[in-house]
Amino acid sequence: MLRNWGTRVLLSANSLFLAQGQGGKWGPVMSSYFSWMVGGPQGSGLNVSAEILAKALSRAGYYVFGQIEYHSNIKGKHSAYRLRIQDTPAGSHVETVHLLSALDEETLVGDMYHEFPAHRGHAHEVAAGGAVLYDAEQHKFIEWIERKDILLWEMPYAELLDKALTEAGKPGQARAYRIMTNTLALGASVAVLGFDFEPVAQAIRESFGMKAGKVAQLNVTAAKYAYEYAREKFAKDMKYKLPPPPPKREQILVKGTQAVGLAKLKAGCGLQTYYPISPATDESVYLENYQSDYNLLVLQTEDEVSAIDAAVMGAHGGLRASTSTSGPGFALMPEGLGFAAITEAPGPVLLLYQRGGPSTGLPTRQEQGDLQFALHAGQGDIPRIVIAPGDIEESFYDTFDAFNYADRYQVPVIVLVDKHLASCSQTLPVFDTSKLKIDRGLIYQPGASSNGDYLRHAITENGISPRAVPGTPGGIFWTTSDEHDPRGHITEGIANRIQMMEKRMNKMNLAAREIPDDKKFRLFGPAPGRNKTPVLVVGWGSTKGAIVDALKRIDPQHQNYSFLQLRIMRPFPIAQVSEILHKAAKVISFDCNYSGQIAAVIRAETGFRVHHQVVKFDGRPFSEDEVVVALEHAVAGGAERMIVSEGKIVPPEYGVEEFAQMLELRNKRPKMSAPMVPLPPGYNK
Repeated sequence: MLRNWGTRVLLSANSLFLAQGQGGKWGPVMSSYFSWMVGGPQGSGLNVSAEILAKALSRAGYYVFGQIEYHSNIKGKHSAYRLRIQDTPAGSHVETVHLLSALDEETLVGDMYHEFPAHRGHAHEVAAGGAVLYDAEQHKFIEWIERKDILLWEMPYAELLDKALTEAGKPGQARAYRIMTNTLALGASVAVLGFDFEPVAQAIRESFGMKAGKVAQLNVTAAKYAYEYAREKFAKDMKYKLPPPPPKREQILVKGTQAVGLAKLKAGCGLQTYYPISPATDESVYLENYQSDYNLLVLQTEDEVSAIDAAVMGAHGGLRASTSTSGPGFALMPEGLGFAAITEAPGPVLLLYQRGGPSTGLPTRQEQGDLQFALHAGQGDIPRIVIAPGDIEESFYDTFDAFNYADRYQVPVIVLVDKHLASCSQTLPVFDTSKLKIDRGLIYQPGASSNGDYLRHAITENGISPRAVPGTPGGIFWTTSDEHDPRGHITEGIANRIQMMEKRMNKMNLAAREIPDDKKFRLFGPAPGRNKTPVLVVGWGSTKGAIVDALKRIDPQHQNYSFLQLRIMRPFPIAQVSEILHKAAKVISFDCNYSGQIAAVIRAETGFRVHHQVVKFDGRPFSEDEVVVALEHAVAGGAERMIVSEGKIVPPEYGVEEFAQMLELRNKRPKMSAPMVPLPPGYNK
């Protein structure tokens, strides 16, 4: 939102201001953060460039939050990568872009070559006074950008690339090396940011690993030419500036899938099974690199049924076992989940990477649509623990804990993450592993004359029977997916059925008593007291980052808002959550799905009906700005159910209207061709 105040314009959505000086020129803007975006066709290397920049900035002391949106095809479709760079921790992205680096025309004006265009590009997202770096080959599309309040800077990437190639003894080959445009765009962006080139050059060299010779140097040289060109031509006119870097400290830049993988290695996972599926596959691929170092077997199975069954058998075999999948794959796993529960396997730990559904849905887009599915999947009553970490850091610690819960309570444990957590990256303190202790649970210890006396499913006071690891003397046992007696033999007796069901399901009561409250939920802001909290925000999973960032902005003193983050969905902390809910004057829930599943879970578990449900189901995660807008709307008396998309509250008919507008826009513009995907030299050979 822009408010004209004489010679100043306040961008209230971002707490930034632009001062207009003599001659009508914009003055410099000091911001608490800088928002950068690179866009281009999938396969053009834009993600590599973004991650190189993020690494260099992180090493300089900045806090960085990276968020990528990519299409589900392998090459060609549009992708965009955002970096939020600031001097304090950040856990979400913002809608506004201060500097847009476009690798193709689609990044500027959208996919108007489609029968039904999917997006308008990103030029409209650039803040007033912000800038766009674009390739000279995209010049004819600049007139399509009907904005006079942003800077449009043309970069002769082909010419600069040819200079770098000539220096390397490869003159006249710029067309063959077009894929290096991403490196040139990186260099130009670094110059406009006002950041030093050398840390970026070092990160470029490192990104090539074993190939860090002539190829790496060629990329550094090309980036340097673009850096020098943009610094001379444009940098002085850039109005938004990086904040000063905070003092350097020990920190890491890590993705969600990496954090989960690291947790599994730390927890001593011995078997990881999977069938390839987005966005879960990246975690297993990451773990494959460390198999020999950590005595880990990563097994790619023929399907998800095999993946869950192999993990269950691995758990029975004494290994800490895990499998990772996404919604469609999890749809094939409920029978295996029941198999694990009725045979009282110590696990497995199941990482469920939620994505847009139903069916294949949106394979590489965001959604939190599997909460109810995770809670209820399978026939009959299945004891299970369901955890929903809220950010990358919690993904590490909660995944580690999941293995302890699996062993201790001998139940399957589902860790609910999602596409956003999987693919975003963030600077974090180094994970503190000093207090992480492995708990293998109750294990059978043979006595002097125990042969033949061991009962794997013995009835015990707390429902936990000692489990035997194969090879333990006297530890031979039977188990089956049919109902069974304490020895594991099949039976359909009434008394046995009752005692076995009570035994298995009472594990949930035991877990509810033993798991600490701070693992079940977190309360940010004032704790409940005699006076009601004016507004209580409730969220779960990856909504946490955007909610925390939004509340820092609108209520930095924690006077008017509290945030209840739900972390364990089963066993649900009924009494504690009920008390907090009833002491709030207004309760607003946030859900990245259509039906408001967290509000439904709260109603089912506590009987409490939240006052406002904010839902987002457009395949993208919540931004900080969307949370701010939704909270302001709800507090002002908004509807019970509010839909947010593209930074604003939208009506149910928004999709129809936007769809029609993009068709109209396509029809009135000149014909546009699909962008070409740059390929490495010699690729077709």
